[in-house]
Amino acid sequence: MSGAMTIWEARKEASSFLAAAGVREPESNAELLLRHVLGLAGAAYLAALREPFPADKQDAWEGVIRRKVAGEPAQYIIGEQEFYGLTFRVNPAVLIPRPETELLVERIALEGDALWPGGAPYAADIGTGSGPIAAALAHLRPAWRVAASDISPDALAVAQDNVRRLGLAVTFKQGDLLKPFAGEPLDIVVSNPPYIPAEDIPHLQPEVRDFEPRGALDGGPDGLMPYRTLMAQLALLPRPPRLIGFELGQGQAADVAELLRAAGHWDEIVTVPDLAGIDRHVLGIARTR
Repeated sequence: MSGAMTIWEARKEASSFLAAAGVREPESNAELLLRHVLGLAGAAYLAALREPFPADKQDAWEGVIRRKVAGEPAQYIIGEQEFYGLTFRVNPAVLIPRPETELLVERIALEGDALWPGGAPYAADIGTGSGPIAAALAHLRPAWRVAASDISPDALAVAQDNVRRLGLAVTFKQGDLLKPFAGEPLDIVVSNPPYIPAEDIPHLQPEVRDFEPRGALDGGPDGLMPYRTLMAQLALLPRPPRLIGFELGQGQAADVAELLRAAGHWDEIVTVPDLAGIDRHVLGIARTR
């Protein structure tokens, strides 16, 4: 950072530096990192913009900017990400929650209300990562019984810590997809599994490819392996869930919808676009069972 400057000037300089280094969304990244280093939020941050940049924060500020230039996601640098109004701790053991997944949570909650009006269905989030889907459902529908699984013990540790801090009731199980729920009467199954085709991973943005866990990205040769496995593992349950919902990658909606349709357990298959108009979620709903 060059010479004495205000906090606003430091943000502007960092934003230009990040842009010149090819960092995407340099302004928002600079502001997020600056708020973190200063420990300020909301009105306190805005009120401080014209104040001199604190000398005792300079080393930390330059350090986070160097990490960002090296490609590290800002969420890993600050150690958290917002999802559905809740703050989740994140680290390289877990995928960073994405805003489009909030739409899946909303739709599952609404369809669950329609299927079990005033009831308490048993919902399981498969491959929970840092726990955003499970936690958001438990937050939105506290009467529901919510559980979550992940094959990674490190991811489960992050998810358990998040749920504990948020004061929510979620049960966790370790294992491969639905296997930990064998014999359990799940009413709702929801999952944002790995869906990137393996050959596409080397071409992802560097901050995703080089920092986020490959196990949370790699969906096999065509990206659909986890969906096929999940569909096969439904046989482990005493009955198919009345509501199932998946997040998926661009161009995969038709294939995943066909997997659900071929299973024959649901009388309605719904495709839900994200805010960019990309078909991002597919749900199977058994309204007449």
